[in-house]
Amino acid sequence: MNSEEEFYDAETGLESDDSCEVSFKDALVFDGTKASDGSTTRENGVWERRKSLPAEMISRNNFSVWSILKKCIGMELSKIAMPVVFNEPLSFLQRISEYMEHTHLVHEACSLSDSIDRMQVVAAFAVSSVASQWERTGKPFNPLLGETYELIREDEGYRLISEQVSHHPPVSAFHAQSLKEEFEFHGSIYPKLKFWGKSVEAEPKGTMTLELLKHKEAYTWTNPMCCVHNIILGKLWIEQYGTVEIINHSTGDKCVLTFKPCGMFGKELHRVEGHIQDRSKKKRRVIYGKWTECMYSVDPRLYETYRKSDKRAAGEPKKLRTEQSCEGEDADEMPEVQETVTVIPGSALLWRITPRPAHSAQMYNFTSFAMTLNELEPDMERLLPPTDCRLRPDIRAMESGDIDAASNEKERLEEKQRAARRERSVEEEEWTTRWFQLGTNPHTGAEDWLYTGGYFDRNYTHCPNIY
Repeated sequence: MNSEEEFYDAETGLESDDSCEVSFKDALVFDGTKASDGSTTRENGVWERRKSLPAEMISRNNFSVWSILKKCIGMELSKIAMPVVFNEPLSFLQRISEYMEHTHLVHEACSLSDSIDRMQVVAAFAVSSVASQWERTGKPFNPLLGETYELIREDEGYRLISEQVSHHPPVSAFHAQSLKEEFEFHGSIYPKLKFWGKSVEAEPKGTMTLELLKHKEAYTWTNPMCCVHNIILGKLWIEQYGTVEIINHSTGDKCVLTFKPCGMFGKELHRVEGHIQDRSKKKRRVIYGKWTECMYSVDPRLYETYRKSDKRAAGEPKKLRTEQSCEGEDADEMPEVQETVTVIPGSALLWRITPRPAHSAQMYNFTSFAMTLNELEPDMERLLPPTDCRLRPDIRAMESGDIDAASNEKERLEEKQRAARRERSVEEEEWTTRWFQLGTNPHTGAEDWLYTGGYFDRNYTHCPNIY
């Protein structure tokens, strides 16, 4: 079996927070109908999105990933066959759509008149787009060539289409647009993953582009690196690290964010810190928080004053008994971390993560949003193209708890994909994408996969039979 998978101070619209206590009521909320657990309900009350999966997570206790990965240290995991038990019941295309979970931030940015205010909310959106990865240690299914996924959320005012546009290398392209023509958000992702003995490192190559159409602004950035620790032994845990630069190509404003690695004793785990500067490189705002929790904005002068007053506390002896290094002899122990961010007086709350449902740990650590992504809504199946992820039998079997059927279907689909590739080779036929084409990102000048339109016309007679 050769699966060829991959493991792969804002016065306008923002509230300031002068206390060190964090309240959920301070979070920005887009004006839509939202239940307390994050799910949404149609206004007529006829149908409500599901709050759980059909079955609980399949146990991985009897499977050893070491037997598969021990010969792959330092290698890119592009052709390593992984048992389906290490997957989560979502395609990578569906995982990409989780960038849209906090779309209310984009709507907020569209409503703001000041470019610095918009930038700080866009920065919060960029951080929020990776927040769902926390504790998501299952591997999404590698999309088949030509696979698609659509997501329409009328209550949140957007629709999204994604397509697997390349298999070697694997590239996933997506395009989301506001239903009221307020914004477009798009990109293409080429995840590169390597195994380093105790961890898997993921480099999410690809550029995110957010266009605020009313303001004629375009922002671009790349996502941070991600590392999954304790692949072989110990409890799996995730950290994000690296520098993310968000550029406003219209104004010249820039936001530089540092996703900090855990460091010694795990002091910096999950922390994100940075600043916004204008085209003259004057620092206008400081951004700080945790990608697993919340993000704040504060005036640079207040930030510096706070840092100076905090030096005494920083010089106190460390409690070594409760702090641990990320490096251990047998496993990378996950450091103990504070549950809240210390709020600097005068800060404005930009974003707070939506709480996960109480049973999330039994459901692959999915958010409420993720729970709904593979759900077939009433009458949806007749509208979807035959390439949509929701129709994949292996993913459908896995979310229903049938590991044997999921494994068999996964192997069948992979062999069908290989056979189709061999047939194209014999006939000297090139694969043709349906909804995206390779072009040039007009804002960065770099090569990018761009949406060509037409998907929502609902004419899918030319779509391939990949399942």
